Amino acid sequence: MAIASRDALHTLPPALKTANLAIVFTDIKGFTERTSRQTLEENQRLLQVHETLLAPLFKAFGGRIIKSIGDAFLVTFESPTQAVLSGIAIQDRLWHHNRELLEDDQIHVRVAVNVGEVRVENNDIFGEPVNIAARVEGITDADEVFFTEAVYLSMNKAEVPSQEVGSFELKGIPGKIRVFRVPRAPYRVEAPAPDAVLPTQEELSSLPPYGNLALARVADPGLDLGALGQRAAGVGAAVGQRAAAGAVAVGQRATVLGKQARTATDALWARVYARLPPAITSKVSSTVAGWGVSAVLLAVVLLGGGLLLGEGGATLRAIRDVEGTSGAERAARVSEARRLIKQEEPDQRVYLNGRLEEAQGNWGPAMALYAQAVRKDGNGRAESRLISFLKHEQCGVRSGAAEVLAGLHLESARGPLETLADDGGPNDGASGGFLGLSTCDSKKAAASALKRLAAN
Repeated sequence: MAIASRDALHTLPPALKTANLAIVFTDIKGFTERTSRQTLEENQRLLQVHETLLAPLFKAFGGRIIKSIGDAFLVTFESPTQAVLSGIAIQDRLWHHNRELLEDDQIHVRVAVNVGEVRVENNDIFGEPVNIAARVEGITDADEVFFTEAVYLSMNKAEVPSQEVGSFELKGIPGKIRVFRVPRAPYRVEAPAPDAVLPTQEELSSLPPYGNLALARVADPGLDLGALGQRAAGVGAAVGQRAAAGAVAVGQRATVLGKQARTATDALWARVYARLPPAITSKVSSTVAGWGVSAVLLAVVLLGGGLLLGEGGATLRAIRDVEGTSGAERAARVSEARRLIKQEEPDQRVYLNGRLEEAQGNWGPAMALYAQAVRKDGNGRAESRLISFLKHEQCGVRSGAAEVLAGLHLESARGPLETLADDGGPNDGASGGFLGLSTCDSKKAAASALKRLAAN
């Protein structure tokens, strides 16, 4: 028997590192076709918004982003349950985001999940489980979360509802793969009292596709939940006749919810419930008498969820019409946008004025107005807008946004700031500032902002 020399032993390859992981693939529906009719700037803006919406949710559920190529994410999770929940949260978050946009501006993604032992090399993963996840994504519909039988067998079924789609032959994969999906909400709840006032079909249609089942677990999902009560007044007229009674009991019920809440999620949504006006909460109270906390929260979504981001459509269109104009045409369109902004709810006007400044390329005033909207109104859309600026192509805009976000002490900006501090951005180190005598460094600005956050 031959014995290898010491030198030969040193040349043997190291043992491969493997791990049993849940793998998530996502991509944007129709992205290739969409880029063919967009400018480069529009395409970059789309990808910036896409990353701003999805990346925090991956991280909130314990995901590790392996790579992002164009419109696609490859993410790993140690828990298959958390992997599927992240996909559910993403679809509901995009539903809220899309409600304020024209169809051409909306983002619709596909989410596919598989689990298995993969090879880990140089911050990348390889193996058949990865290939299967990619193939399943290819058969996943937009706005859906599909997952394999391996995920179904290993996940916590009490946390994630499921429905079988069928068995599929996938290219390059031996045998058929059973595929499941997350069905749409509402999910099963206890039966209401016989005399309960049930939500109408119109109210049911305002439910996010997965009922905020996973999104409600995120401490800061990027939604303007604090202003929900004020904007809920728009539904008051529709249900006012059924909502008059029981207004006093609403506050008591909300207090009970707060005391009964056993998790951080229940406590968060109990506070949201307490902010709802009588026109909604008395209806919720009568509808869900005797239900548990989770069922009450689902009813809040049923009756009020559609109010989160639904206003301002005509105003936002008028603001977008300002982009790319100049001279007298711009002045006329700005004037029309300001007229419409004055007709919006008071808690939205500062944010919309910020959007108008942004449409004119006035980044400083826009960021100042967004900051004011966050401080004054707790406006989640203004917060998301500021965070999206951290991916802007202009170094000065990124640096300014980092400084503003640090001043607002926004923990939701920590992840994007860390990314900018690690990777920097275009034109870092280029001349800027007064008379071009200084240089712009958004990477350094992000690092400074993170220190300020840590000091708070």
